[in-house]
Amino acid sequence: ISDARLPADCRHMLLIKLSETLKGSPLVLALMGRARTERVMRDACVKASLTLIEGTRQEEHAALIEHLRLRGDLTASFIIRTIAHGKVDFFGSALVALSQQSEQRVRALLAGGHDVALQALLRSAGLAAATHAIILRALKVWREVANGKRLAGVQEVSWLMLKELGGQSAEGDLAGLVKSIHLDALRENARGHALAIAAA
Repeated sequence: ISDARLPADCRHMLLIKLSETLKGSPLVLALMGRARTERVMRDACVKASLTLIEGTRQEEHAALIEHLRLRGDLTASFIIRTIAHGKVDFFGSALVALSQQSEQRVRALLAGGHDVALQALLRSAGLAAATHAIILRALKVWREVANGKRLAGVQEVSWLMLKELGGQSAEGDLAGLVKSIHLDALRENARGHALAIAAA
């Protein structure tokens, strides 16, 4: 799966096959039960897909996006996860595929487009209006990071996205998604700090 010589869509397919094999394992089912196994494997596949994107060259994005689209995995929640994690190039490639607009136009809008133009792009990509504010918030933070005006990571970005929805008290599927992204980032950062302390 980590072999960069394989195209990204093939590596993703291997990832899915591994997940399906583990889901059917009698040992895993006995330890966790069917419902928990399904949930854990689904979450693991999403996280592994984000990691896979990180190691994928931009020229492979289109093939990976088409593969995800055909599998039904290129969902609004996955696209929101990609922008929350700062995968702006992949996010842009997904918008090119979904909106049928030119790569040059999409890249220009992501780099410096105004909110109205970006909302039109998101609309043409089929993303619901309810998702626009959090996507724009994340995009603005990642722009500042790219321009050296801010230091931020997934934890900070997901917190700002959650604030767009009303903070910790926000409810609904979208708020639940952003909260899960934020909690995952908190756990990952805590794990990183613990490992750094243990290594010191």
